Amino acid sequence: MTLNTDNMQQGKPAKTSSDGKIRVELLSKPDDTLKAIYVACRTCYSSQDPQLIWDKDYDRDKMLKLVKKVIESGHHSTLEHCHYIYAVSGISRACSHQLVRHRHMSFSQKSQRYVTETDQFEYITPPAIENSEFVDEYHQMMTELQNFYTRMIETGIKAEDARFVFPNATSTSMVLSLNLRELMHLANLRLCTNAQHEIRKLTQKMVNLAIKQDDWLKDYLVIKCDALGYCNEIKTCGRRPHKNNVISN
Repeated sequence: MTLNTDNMQQGKPAKTSSDGKIRVELLSKPDDTLKAIYVACRTCYSSQDPQLIWDKDYDRDKMLKLVKKVIESGHHSTLEHCHYIYAVSGISRACSHQLVRHRHMSFSQKSQRYVTETDQFEYITPPAIENSEFVDEYHQMMTELQNFYTRMIETGIKAEDARFVFPNATSTSMVLSLNLRELMHLANLRLCTNAQHEIRKLTQKMVNLAIKQDDWLKDYLVIKCDALGYCNEIKTCGRRPHKNNVISN
């Protein structure tokens, strides 16, 4: 559907942003991720109080050996003690809607009820549209929506109602938090080539920041086919053999 702009006031064009402009910052992480997990693991198998276990110094390789054994055994509850907080901006509402499906994450997102976009709303242009014959029409449509939104606000329509005209492309920002177990799950699913390109880029940035702080996490914040050794998606990209060709019934 094309909006009729004959009676619209022509304001500023909406601001465009490619999905390469995703901005991510790690606001908070555990002081000692490896030791926190190690102490949690040791507590399960020790007669000592966890406070006493924590107060001791341990060789890094010794801690890694136990943590690796526990993770590879599938006992991931000890990872839930380690929390990460990220600041994220420059993603679309389409991307944020995918994020909220991860139910073990917490979100504080920019509100379209209380933040008006009468100046210029920013939106994301996917590469497929940016490099297509529709790019000019796409930008024009966004400008028309901006002008229509602004007119409604100026005539007294509340932002919480005027926002209904904004598309999934609208840029948003948020603070999100999750524990290490969920970060591993996010990486497993959203780094997959079957995942949508924008959330793949976001997840890769989140993963890179965590690994920068704890390099040993590089073995676990990976695509699930690398963790499993095979692909269990309905359709495989060919990176790993499909499970039907690996596991016999």
